Amino acid sequence: MVASSSGLLIVAGLVVAVVVAAFVLFKAMWRVAEPNQALIISGFRTRRTEHDIGESMGFKMVTGHGTLVIPGIQVVRTLSLDLNEAELVVDCVTQQGIPVHLKAVVIYKVGDDFASIANAARRFLDQQDKMNARIQNVFAGHLRAICGSLTVEELIRERDKLTEATRAAAGTEMEKLGLVIDSLQIQEIDDPTGYIQNMAKPHAVAILKDARIAQAHADREATETEQQSAALKAQAVRDSAIKQATYQADVDRAAAEAKLAGPLAEATARQQVVVEETKVAQLEAERREQELQVSVRKPADAAAYEKRTVAAGQRDADIAASEARARQVELQAAADAKRIELNATAQASSTRQIGEAEAAATQAKGVAEGNAISARLLAEANAIRARAEALATNQDAVIGQQLAEKWPQIVEAAAKAFDNVDQMIVLNGADGVNEIVSKVMAQGAAGLGLARALLAKASTPTREPSQNGTPPAPAAIE
Repeated sequence: MVASSSGLLIVAGLVVAVVVAAFVLFKAMWRVAEPNQALIISGFRTRRTEHDIGESMGFKMVTGHGTLVIPGIQVVRTLSLDLNEAELVVDCVTQQGIPVHLKAVVIYKVGDDFASIANAARRFLDQQDKMNARIQNVFAGHLRAICGSLTVEELIRERDKLTEATRAAAGTEMEKLGLVIDSLQIQEIDDPTGYIQNMAKPHAVAILKDARIAQAHADREATETEQQSAALKAQAVRDSAIKQATYQADVDRAAAEAKLAGPLAEATARQQVVVEETKVAQLEAERREQELQVSVRKPADAAAYEKRTVAAGQRDADIAASEARARQVELQAAADAKRIELNATAQASSTRQIGEAEAAATQAKGVAEGNAISARLLAEANAIRARAEALATNQDAVIGQQLAEKWPQIVEAAAKAFDNVDQMIVLNGADGVNEIVSKVMAQGAAGLGLARALLAKASTPTREPSQNGTPPAPAAIE
């Protein structure tokens, strides 16, 4: 039993050792390709498959999975499938003969197909670090060739054209190398002669001009907007001030009205009292008028009516008496006429004689009266002549004497202006009365001056020849 148990343990140990040795051997022989790697296996010939394009060349390519490699018989190496970046700095000459410096970036990698991997493995498997230099040399030649067929303007405006032409020209060579171009970018085009800068100056000047014009327009619009805003602000301030002044005026008016409410109410009450007193006085006046109507006017009207009635009766009586007397006188006159007619014949002769006597007496009387009149006229002429001489020597004294004699009549005539005045109201008392008297006296003095002038003019003798050639007598001054 002991011997059998130990034998089982040995067998089990051997089995475990074989398994472990097999696992270690498998682990040592198994190789796995990473997603960014390709395994290049060379050495022992393996069974050919459709993907083993490199079998004809004596190596095997594995990507994305694992494979067994016999140590000592087969050699396994890795080819990186990562992206590579190569910077290009190339001096070119354009179609116009202008030198330019191009700076570009090429991003490339080994192709994912087995043909590209095989081509890259044959060329770069042991020289993967020199791939960038090789790529720079390839693209530098193509860039110089393509740049020589383009102008500077095309290089600037049509960079895609330069990129596509470069990729197309280098595509065949890159395919032979087993490489694929993922991206080609022209980063910078430098012009040592200043052609590009000079070419940009007109556009820069135009843009600067447009910018200045735009800035000027913007400044003008901003200034106009600011002015409008300032005007609106000033208008708002003015409106606010006006409203504040209006409100303050209302407040002041309300305060003044409140302050004057008491005196105004008192004045209103006093006014109502005066109105009521005026009404009472008016009623009292009406009552007094009615009393006067009853006590004075009606009795006066009755007395006047009585007097008018008595006067009318007396007038009718007088008219009747006058008519009676007239009839009596008429009858008496008719009787007298009859009697005179009877006596006329008898008295005709006597009357003729009496007439002749009276005619002689009248003639004598006329001669006497003519002589008296002639003497009186001569005396008056002498008096007028003496007065004229007095006026010539002392005119003011004579005129003053005459005005003094007529002064009462002058004052009386001036005072007649107040005859039709029933009632005179003098507003300023005694001073008003004195003023009126002074005006009357002034009017009298003015009339006195006018009379003096008229008398002086009338006192000047005017000599006009009479019909018989003798000078007329001076006019009498009354």
